[in-house]
Amino acid sequence: MAFLDPDRLFPPDPTVRGLARALYAEVQDLPLISPHGHTDPRWYAEDAPFPDPAQLFVVPDHYVFRMLCSQGVSLADLGVPRADGGRTETDGRRIWRRFAESYHLLRGTPSRIWLDHTFETVFGLETLLSAETADAAYDQIADCLARPEFRPRALFRRFNIEVISTTDSALDDLKWHRMIRDSGWDGRVVPAYRPDAVVDPEFEGFAANLDRFGEITGCDTLSWDGYLEAHHKRRAFFRDYGATSSDHGHPSARTEDLSPAEAAALFARVREGRASPEEADAFRGQMLTEMARMSLEDGLVLQIHAGSWRNHSAEVFTTYGRDKGFDIPSRTEFVRALKPLLDAVGMRPELTIILFMLDETTLSRELAPLAGAYPALRLGPPWWFFDSPEGMRRFRELTTETAGFYNTVGFNDDTRAFCSIPARHDMARRVDCAYLATLVATGRLAEDEAPEVAHDLAYRLAKKAYRL
Repeated sequence: MAFLDPDRLFPPDPTVRGLARALYAEVQDLPLISPHGHTDPRWYAEDAPFPDPAQLFVVPDHYVFRMLCSQGVSLADLGVPRADGGRTETDGRRIWRRFAESYHLLRGTPSRIWLDHTFETVFGLETLLSAETADAAYDQIADCLARPEFRPRALFRRFNIEVISTTDSALDDLKWHRMIRDSGWDGRVVPAYRPDAVVDPEFEGFAANLDRFGEITGCDTLSWDGYLEAHHKRRAFFRDYGATSSDHGHPSARTEDLSPAEAAALFARVREGRASPEEADAFRGQMLTEMARMSLEDGLVLQIHAGSWRNHSAEVFTTYGRDKGFDIPSRTEFVRALKPLLDAVGMRPELTIILFMLDETTLSRELAPLAGAYPALRLGPPWWFFDSPEGMRRFRELTTETAGFYNTVGFNDDTRAFCSIPARHDMARRVDCAYLATLVATGRLAEDEAPEVAHDLAYRLAKKAYRL
């Protein structure tokens, strides 16, 4: 018995709901463009079966395990690997049972919608997950995962993914992308250039990372000019494997446009480990401007994910490492912070800079007015905590009046959880169709225009913005 409401996320008013339903029917089966995410390219390269339901749904998904952690469930008991290789649960069924026992904690969250959608539409479950149904669900999913049609490449085709971008360190050798390319498989999986490890002076192992950066590229990363040359080379290497974007996760949106002499002097202090926190932030800001200039040369789209306090729990970071659910939103300022970058390149229409935020107070006050004026700027979709029905609706309400639809870039799923990709796109398409239906019902959008806008938001804008 199906447990998903076919009209979920549509407005309750019957007339508006009917409009939303009709719009959704126009876009629900469009191919998926996934221009920014964190799935493992190894999955597509090796095309090996996923190990078990816990390894697929629980262990890699910080949306899931952070909620359970907030209620006192140990990350080790959920199978999350420790940085020191210490004890952690490895029995998939035990992990799954703990997850199922706590499934009620996800009520009302987007994770619950994604998971229910996946359980029903991908694996054919007919009852909600609970402690009582845990073993039956585990067995059914495990049985599916043993079949060829549930391997990564088969699911890629089943999900109707046209292209997916992974996110890869500047130090990555891209061996899995090379294996994908050499295999002759026709699925399109491309990398994105993520240079945080060699751009952020506060990144762990930064000095050693710069040494490795020099070894990989054959450039003198002891000098400012050699360091910039190394970035040029690595970006070209990523482009050879199909990359169309770079991605930058910075604690603030600060940018700088220093003179070459000033930038070289700042780099020297950074390289020698003498930079203060203020200088480290300035260096990150300078590198955003440098990356934007490089994008003018090589065409990579520049993504800026600003405003997250990364790895907020020192204990979790020390024990389990990065990306374990403790990236927390912080207050972020954009108007002054971005001015040096925008003064340098903001009026260049051939450049695309996509801004993501975790401070919703900036949407109508700062980001929409900026994107509604500067040709180089576009607004990324709601990110992390706001990748939710309410966050998506608020985003449209707070940005459309100033930036319109066409200074946004559609949707990207930004996920490590492979099987959630169709569910996330489905949610975004439903929310956008509900919003468009409301505009039609209130006389703000012509009914014959709405299907074109729905198509743009679901497919065309992401494809165009990311040059895919």
